[in-house]
Amino acid sequence: MKNIGIYYHPSFSRKSYMTVGNRLRDFPEALEPLLARPNVRLIEAPRVSEDLILKVHDPEMLTMVAMDGMCSTAYESAGSVVAGMADLATGKIDRAFCFIGAGGHHAGFRQFWGACCFNDVVIALTHTREISPWRRFAIVDTDAHHGDGTRQLVRDDPGVFHLCFCGLNYHSDDGTKVDVNAYRMNAHGNPDSQYVDLVRQNLPRLSAFRPDLLIWYYGFDTHRDDYGSLGLTEAAYFDICDLMLAAATEMGVPLQVVLAGGSMSHLATATIPEIIRRLAD
Repeated sequence: MKNIGIYYHPSFSRKSYMTVGNRLRDFPEALEPLLARPNVRLIEAPRVSEDLILKVHDPEMLTMVAMDGMCSTAYESAGSVVAGMADLATGKIDRAFCFIGAGGHHAGFRQFWGACCFNDVVIALTHTREISPWRRFAIVDTDAHHGDGTRQLVRDDPGVFHLCFCGLNYHSDDGTKVDVNAYRMNAHGNPDSQYVDLVRQNLPRLSAFRPDLLIWYYGFDTHRDDYGSLGLTEAAYFDICDLMLAAATEMGVPLQVVLAGGSMSHLATATIPEIIRRLAD
C-alpha cells in the first residue's frame, strides 16, 4: 500500500469558486471510509506565504486577488498544492490528492481568469526545487480548458513537461510543451473511449523526459453534465486515473493529483473518493 496525503481546508466546502452551487459540500464527510485506512491521512492545507507567491507572480497580483471575491480561498488553495508537493519530495507520503477552493492553471505572471487566482502548481514546484533535489516535473492537464497561465509561466523552463488536453494542437521545438486537441472527437464515437485513448497515446511522451514527479490536474468539467462538457462520464476519469498511476509506476515517480475545474457537487462526490481509493490501493 502507498501512503496517501489528502490536502484539504474547511473553507473549500463553504465557499465554491464556481457559480453553480458548492461542489465540495459533501466533504470531508464523503472521505470517512477512506480515512479509516491506516495509509490515508487528511491534512489541513496551510496558507501559502506571500514571499513564495512573489517568486512566481508580479506583486500586483496580491492586490488583484484581494479584490476578487472568487479568490477568497486562494491562499489556502495554493497552500494545499505546495504542502502536498513538499511532502512528496521529502518522502513523507507516496501519493497526494490536493483539494482546492480556487483554481490555478489560468493564473499567469500578472493576470488570472476563470476563478484561478494563484498558479498553485508552479508555485509548488518553485518551492520544491528549493527544498529538495527535484528539478524535473511533468504536468498532465485534463481540465476542459487550456492551462494558459501554467504554459506562460513554464514556457521557457526545460525542466517542466506540460501536456495539456484542450482545444489546441501544439508541440514546442524541444518537445516539452504539448497541446492535444480533445475537442475534435468523432461525433459518432464513444466520448469516454476516445478521450481516454488520447491520454493513453500521449502519456508515453513523458518517459524520455524522466521527471521527478508526475502531476495530474484533474478536472471533471469535461463531464457531459458540467459546464465544459466533452461528453464524458465518470468512468472516463477512473480510466484516466489508472493510466496516471501506471505511468507514475513505470517511471518510478510519485503522483500528485490536483483538483481542477468542475461545478457539480454530485460529480465531485461520485469521482473524488474513488480516485483517492485507487491512489491508496
